[in-house]
Amino acid sequence: MQQASFVHRLKRGAAAPPVLVVGAGFAGSIVARELAEAGVRVRIVDKRPHIAGNAYDERDPHGVLVHRYGPHIFHTNAERIFRYLSRFTEWRPYEHRVLSVVEGVHYPFPINRTTLNRLYGLDLDEAGAARHFEMAREPRDPVRTSEDVVLNSVGRDLYEKFFLKYTRKQWGLDPSQLKAGVAARIPVRCDDEDRYFTDAFQAMPRHGYTRLFENLLDHPAIHVETSVDFADVDDKDGYAYVVYTGPIDAYYGHRFGALPYRSLRFEHEHVADASRFQPVGTVNYPNDHAYTRITEFKHLTGQEHPGTSIVREYPQADGEPYYPVPREENEDLYKRYEALAQAETKVAFVGRLAQYRYYNMDQVVGAALAAARRLLA
Repeated sequence: MQQASFVHRLKRGAAAPPVLVVGAGFAGSIVARELAEAGVRVRIVDKRPHIAGNAYDERDPHGVLVHRYGPHIFHTNAERIFRYLSRFTEWRPYEHRVLSVVEGVHYPFPINRTTLNRLYGLDLDEAGAARHFEMAREPRDPVRTSEDVVLNSVGRDLYEKFFLKYTRKQWGLDPSQLKAGVAARIPVRCDDEDRYFTDAFQAMPRHGYTRLFENLLDHPAIHVETSVDFADVDDKDGYAYVVYTGPIDAYYGHRFGALPYRSLRFEHEHVADASRFQPVGTVNYPNDHAYTRITEFKHLTGQEHPGTSIVREYPQADGEPYYPVPREENEDLYKRYEALAQAETKVAFVGRLAQYRYYNMDQVVGAALAAARRLLA
């Protein structure tokens, strides 16, 4: 489906739909679709020149399907979420694997038994791996920070080899300065499981995320406008309701100060003389280089092409907001904005930036479906 077939631009002078949705990523698009199917007319605007938010994918000049804003790998244990999205896409089975480079050697990550045996020249079985972790760990009580989490589970050496410098690059902070939940997302395994995720449903949209969003927004009650900033919408008060998915602090003009977000710079490259650049979809570089990782998209998409395309990710403090920074003081600041949001009677705040939460894609879908149910009630 071409973009022109689903973008319905509002005619000058036409009555505004009753609901304005700000942001055409997962949160905004799903709320828009749910409202539209219930008979509510929706206008959805996005400041970017395209739909799909950070999940946007496109063919690069060489014909390789790439994710403009870094890799997006769908995984969930929620069958209802998977079935919901299956209305708008076919799937390609895909299980993501990651290697981490330490002193020039590739190791499975998250850390598993293979990592231990290869790193230390051992021959541990699962029970032996468990004993190794138990002997190496530095017990922490209470566990408050990401440093506490890692030291408590794998000890100092693995912490320094795989986590410390990667975290500094990714967040611009030491693990001791981040909440425990950041590191708690990464498991430690005593077996040889080398999949990054172990969710029941792991797949990629067969024709890409952008096609999924085209289908999601293809409804006669939805009017889509791209390259439109919420600040430039001059008839905000004319809507019965606004669904806002941008940064909550920006909505309130940074009244209490700016919430910290981590940004990324993406360096895309096409490698014409190789059909494969690396052995798995993503390779982490915790200790080397200014970038954190390289992703090769053909692993994710299964595309056949004589060349290959990759992206390097450079975390940075300034730029487009991608990740809320999980620290106690930031949570306290967010709660001040949340109190304003809870007092709103015509505005709903949905999604990673609006709710200042580190959501996975399936969690954003779930939050959007719940928000739509509340609005329709």
